[in-house]
Amino acid sequence: MSLTKEQIAQRIARELKDGYYVNLGIGIPTLVANYIPAGINVVLQSENGLLGMGPFPMEGEENPDLINAGKQTITTVPGSAFFDSAMSFGMIRAGKVDLTVLGAMEVSESGDIANWKIPGKMVKGMGGAMDLVASAKNIIVAMMHSNPKGESKLLPNCSLPLTGVKCVKKIVSDIAVLDVTDKGFRLLERAPGVTVDEIKAKTAGKLIVEGEIPEMVF
Repeated sequence: MSLTKEQIAQRIARELKDGYYVNLGIGIPTLVANYIPAGINVVLQSENGLLGMGPFPMEGEENPDLINAGKQTITTVPGSAFFDSAMSFGMIRAGKVDLTVLGAMEVSESGDIANWKIPGKMVKGMGGAMDLVASAKNIIVAMMHSNPKGESKLLPNCSLPLTGVKCVKKIVSDIAVLDVTDKGFRLLERAPGVTVDEIKAKTAGKLIVEGEIPEMVF
C-alpha cells in the first residue's frame, strides 16, 4: 500500500539528527515539522526569515502574520528569531543548513532535481530552491513515485528545467526509500505491502536492489 503524505513526512523525520538546522520546502516537506522525534533538538529554518519554526497551529489558533515560505500559517518555538531575507539567504549560502527537504517533479539517477517549472504552466516560481540545492549539506526529496498519468518521476535524466545538478542524496517516495548513488537509485526500504517488482516497474532510472529489502514500519 502506498504511503500517505503524512507517512512520507514521518519517515523523513527519522533522518533528522540532534543539533541539525533544517529547511523544509513547500508541500509534503512542511509536514515533517509535525513529526520531529522526541528527545532531539532540531532548528527549522524558513527562507522568508525565521529560525525556530514549530508545528502547524491548531484550528482556530492561526496567526495570519506568521507564515512560512509557502504562505502557510505556522507556529514558533521558544528562542525563535525573525530576520530579513538577506540574512536568511546568507545563512543558506554560507552552508549553515545541515539538511534540506524538498518536493520534486523529477529526480534523475545521478541526483539532478527538477522542482520549479513545468513549461507552459503557471507556477509559484523558483523561490529559495536554487540556493538550497547549491548550498545545503544534505538534500532529501519527498515525492510521489509516479505522476498523475502513472509515469515514473525517477528517471535516467530529467526532462523538465533543472533546479540543481547532482545534489539529491536520498528520496522518500510513496512506495520506497532510496539512496542516490553514482551508480543509480539504491533501494533501501519499501512501503508496507509494496513489492520490489512494483518498485522496479515504477522506476524508469537505474535501480539497484541488493539483498532483502525491508518494509517500512510505522
